[in-house]
Amino acid sequence: MAVTVGRLTRQSLEGGFLAVGVGYRLGVKHPSMGVEEELLLVSATGQPLPRSKAVAEGTEGVDVELELTRAQVETNSPVCETADELHEQLTVMRKKLAVSAAEQGGRLLAVAAPPTGEAAHLVTRKPRYLEMEGRYGLLAKEQAVCGCHVHIDVPDKEAAIRVSNHLRPWLPALLALTANSAVYLGHDTGFASWRWIMWSRWPCVGQPPYFESAEHYDRLVQTFLTSGAIMDERMVYWDARPSSHLPTIELRVSDVPLTVDETVLHATLGRALVMTALDSGSLGPELQPEVLRAAYWLAAKNGLTGDNLDVRRNKVLPIEQVLGLLIDHVRPALEQLGEVERVETTIQRLLREGNGARRQQKAFREGDDLIALTELRP
Repeated sequence: MAVTVGRLTRQSLEGGFLAVGVGYRLGVKHPSMGVEEELLLVSATGQPLPRSKAVAEGTEGVDVELELTRAQVETNSPVCETADELHEQLTVMRKKLAVSAAEQGGRLLAVAAPPTGEAAHLVTRKPRYLEMEGRYGLLAKEQAVCGCHVHIDVPDKEAAIRVSNHLRPWLPALLALTANSAVYLGHDTGFASWRWIMWSRWPCVGQPPYFESAEHYDRLVQTFLTSGAIMDERMVYWDARPSSHLPTIELRVSDVPLTVDETVLHATLGRALVMTALDSGSLGPELQPEVLRAAYWLAAKNGLTGDNLDVRRNKVLPIEQVLGLLIDHVRPALEQLGEVERVETTIQRLLREGNGARRQQKAFREGDDLIALTELRP
């Protein structure tokens, strides 16, 4: 949910994917990818800073959009063909946006929920967001959480539905890997991803249902629309969904990661999962929704510590083993991409040194500066 106000248009993703999507259908080997990162604006003292429009307009050469609250901005990468290209683009975009935030007297944070300050009801003054505030009240006002959305090129909507079914077993592992919202408004929440807890309150979020076809998907979405639970198809917030405006499948499960390395890891795993799903030719495994829900909850609670679930076998495993199963599942695709070493090295480093959530919890226990930990430097 975003409104473009930056100096570029949505062409960076939309035009690129429209072109690349056609190429993929004609036999391009690897699907393209693009990433949206939501980032938080705070004042020098860590309070939410309602300056998103000025920050977006002051960012040269980057596609920046407004989000639901005025203390958030979203970057949209160009369509990328390699992980190295994506890494370079994200690094440049984060740096330029941090410069613009500093020019507005603010600080830009790569964090999925405000770690300090007080809750501020700062809904962006755009018709869509004001309507959401009117319909959803405090739910909309409190929604200053930041995710990372990965778009992966797919041939068509039917393919996107099949891919979504195949992604379902692995979405909790991706959440655990990217968790980056352990501290909220000065409190250790006891969760690695407090964003997931807050985000789960919306009517059409979390694990995507198992779909038999695109028509099945459309019928269910129409039920949400007819009932008034959601305003339009853009409010389908399932963690994997066919994009409503791009020829892609969109992964929405992730907290915005602390580092570019983690975002690139997430996007690369997502790309490999999509490639693996497209190669399978099947509708994907059916899972018990309750077991999948438990895996999500464990991922949000534990992150990269403790146990999770192999939902295909209903088996409790340490998160390291679940991630090992994920890598094994997508290894042929990672080999095609030339990304096995990057993925394995980055995951081992995160298990050893901690992702955003673990580093927040450590900083909080030791009385360190959480703003400095999560701040993107100009």
